[in-house]
Amino acid sequence: MNKVILIVVLLGTSWVSSQSIFGKWKTIDDRTGNPKAVIDIYEKDGLMYGHVVEILEEGKENALCSKCDGDKKDKPVIGMTIIEGAEHKGDGVYKGDTLFDPQQAMTFRCKIWLNPDNSDELKVRGYLAFIYRTQTWIRVES
Repeated sequence: MNKVILIVVLLGTSWVSSQSIFGKWKTIDDRTGNPKAVIDIYEKDGLMYGHVVEILEEGKENALCSKCDGDKKDKPVIGMTIIEGAEHKGDGVYKGDTLFDPQQAMTFRCKIWLNPDNSDELKVRGYLAFIYRTQTWIRVES
């Protein structure tokens, strides 16, 4: 009987962790379909943040933010925070004013949520005025 309870607990734990928006995600270029980077999304003081932990594009592994201004100018993209202070708005949706694209050196407003049909897909939408683009990021298994 104890083994059955343990199995149920372990299966329940893995299901719950797979439902979390927090963790590592592989970014996929919405135009080419190619993987670009791995982003670690985490919670700090009740807000969502994300930073680059790995660049997957061949030849760009040690990229610097050459188009950036200010304190990000010519800094390594690995380690760079690209999502800052997004707030949970309910129903698993996070919104914020800082989704930074180091390749374009542009900051967008954002909306981020798990795909309701597949919890291993993260929808990341960046807004510039009334124009937006949505990418689907893929969960990276631990």
